[in-house]
Amino acid sequence: MKLFAGLLIAGAAAMALGAGAFAQDGEAGNRLQPAGGVKLRALDKITGNSTDISARVGQSIDHGRLKVTVRACYQSSPQDAPEAAAFLEIYSTAPPKVQKTPNPIADSNMNRGPQPIGENGLLFSGWMYASSPGLSALEHPTYDVWVISCSTSAPQ
Repeated sequence: MKLFAGLLIAGAAAMALGAGAFAQDGEAGNRLQPAGGVKLRALDKITGNSTDISARVGQSIDHGRLKVTVRACYQSSPQDAPEAAAFLEIYSTAPPKVQKTPNPIADSNMNRGPQPIGENGLLFSGWMYASSPGLSALEHPTYDVWVISCSTSAPQ
């Protein structure tokens, strides 16, 4: 419970720091500009293969057993320190159902895989930062997903 409380406090502090990054043009600090697209990198931990994924804001992309929906992306101004932040929703897509014989070990809670945090298999919903990929990360046994950059021109 103490670990959860610590993570909750760290998350709140990160959100407070992140909110300052969305400062208006007249304020000091980094100014993030809205972008039309995002570049993500997905790592398959089983095979070790990484894949770059480009998507427009509002678009959903399927990657393996994940469905990634991009809700927003912000990129820092060229004169500021490089930073990109994207709001993502990541869903688990179900594998095809296969008839099998009951197996008490395979049916135990130990082998259930990632558990959704929301409806429709939602695994992650929040901001990811390119400069701090571990700050707010997808926790999945097979995949890692992180933000590389945002682009002002939407990908094709």
